[in-house]
Amino acid sequence: MDYGDPISYLVLQPGTDVVSSDGQRIGKVQHILAVEEEDVFDGLVIDTELGPGGLHFVDADQIDRIYEKAVVLNLTAEEAKQLPKPTPSPGVLESHGVEDSESPLQEKLHRAWDRISGNY
Repeated sequence: MDYGDPISYLVLQPGTDVVSSDGQRIGKVQHILAVEEEDVFDGLVIDTELGPGGLHFVDADQIDRIYEKAVVLNLTAEEAKQLPKPTPSPGVLESHGVEDSESPLQEKLHRAWDRISGNY
């Protein structure tokens, strides 16, 4: 299958196909997640057709290559069924003066939620 030339996440367009490592089209790009001021690519929110379907988060580490016509994951279609859904960001909890911090993945999932909910 011809996916075109490799491209940067900076020019990736919503609606681009997302393909598993075993060649199955699993959905389409909905949102590109990045910390623009730091030029850091976090990942993608995709609308998947697998499993329960709907919006799911793909971490940058789970992406093999970004092409003009497709994003290829380093996950099989079966593994892609386990991708997490973006979640709303809870309030920061404090316990005895120490903030409970989020894991990097939780932070990314919350940024994904903020992006798709318009709070970005």
